[in-house]
Amino acid sequence: MEWKLFGSSGIRGIVNTELTPDLVNKIGIAIVNVSNTQDLLVARDTRVSGLMLENALVSGLTAAGANVKVLGILPTPVLAYLTKHINANTGVMITASHNPPQFNGIKIFDRNGIAYNDKKQNEIEKIIRREKFRLADWQKIGKVEFCDKSNFYTEMILKKVKLRKKWSIIVDPGCGATFNLAPKIFKHLGCQVTSINAHPDGFFTARNPEPNADTLKPLARLVKQLGVDAGFAYDGDGDRIAFIDEQGVFVDFDAVLAAYAASIVKNERGKTIITNVEASMCIEKMVEAQGGKVVRTKVGDVYVTEEIRRQKAVFGGEPCGAWIHPQFHYCPDGILSSVLLLKALENENKTLSEFVAETPRYITLRENIPCRSELKYKIVEKTEENLKSTFSSSLQEFLKIDGLRLTLKDGWILVRASGTEPLIRITVEGEPLKTAKKIMRKGVAVIRKTIERMNK
Repeated sequence: MEWKLFGSSGIRGIVNTELTPDLVNKIGIAIVNVSNTQDLLVARDTRVSGLMLENALVSGLTAAGANVKVLGILPTPVLAYLTKHINANTGVMITASHNPPQFNGIKIFDRNGIAYNDKKQNEIEKIIRREKFRLADWQKIGKVEFCDKSNFYTEMILKKVKLRKKWSIIVDPGCGATFNLAPKIFKHLGCQVTSINAHPDGFFTARNPEPNADTLKPLARLVKQLGVDAGFAYDGDGDRIAFIDEQGVFVDFDAVLAAYAASIVKNERGKTIITNVEASMCIEKMVEAQGGKVVRTKVGDVYVTEEIRRQKAVFGGEPCGAWIHPQFHYCPDGILSSVLLLKALENENKTLSEFVAETPRYITLRENIPCRSELKYKIVEKTEENLKSTFSSSLQEFLKIDGLRLTLKDGWILVRASGTEPLIRITVEGEPLKTAKKIMRKGVAVIRKTIERMNK
């Protein structure tokens, strides 16, 4: 397989093993060589490796002749928004998003605040692979400015969103990049805010940077004990959001995505919503009931954004808490999503539990199978015929939009290589639970057997 640097959401790797300062320096030079940009923004999340890699990146960018504004610790969506708002040519974020602390990564945004697509990523990879770097003359080395522009993002939200109710909420940044902005914005919106884990800690000692039902159990208990309206938790770089309802219950990602999508199209019949191949079929049920349409795309916010623009969609989201609001900007935004969810609750005069109660529930199972990165795509490719054969008696549709998706009489199964980690992800949906487990069991057996064969 051809050497691949970018995954489904930028570049990710274990620091000083896969992602070294030398590589990041080369990435910086390549970004300037590809974009011919003169003005860039750079920001990072709270990871302990962030400053080291920031220095390496800025060194590469300026060596290629670009002027750089270094913004310090910021959420990824804020960097994306600012790239367009202050007319920078490119924005570069140093983050591994929800990955564990030993990982870090690079995500690149164009002048419109849109993540680089496959074409631009491939151009950068080509330069790095061939080591064809163009450096500036010593007299034209770029300049560096350290500054804080986050107020523009805060002002944007406060200008466009007004809340009538004095919501009582708990905000959990998880020691990540939203530690400062999230509590501040909600306070400015008139909310009664309790903050936990709202200090920068690149080891993420308070909890795992991926907000899910397991990592947010302490938040769920606190929401119930304090009797607040909701709890909001963000991942390491703030592009994902997870919700705890007023009863202290973790809100299913697919259910709240479907409910919010339906609320968006409710008064705009015929509008389009974008989601990926992993999302539950409950999204179609909810959106179509309101006269909307759902279009599915590959997993990864880059692909969701591309389809939002292509379809002129009003909203897009993935069932991991990554929601994109094109009327604001084109990057998944956890803070903005939690603000807009409160606005939707106000519009419908519902609690969060009531808001998601109408979403039909199907049994969704997810399992990750460890697999070396250099083999994971080959493994998925090799399982195609075996999966078709295994499910031949109930197979109704087969898609290769992203990985292998088999629609069955009693559910569906999706097998795909993770774009960010050495894993093969299996997603199954079915009803009842017994059926879903049976589909998953068969799918896992096929994958494990293929991995064993490939490793011999």
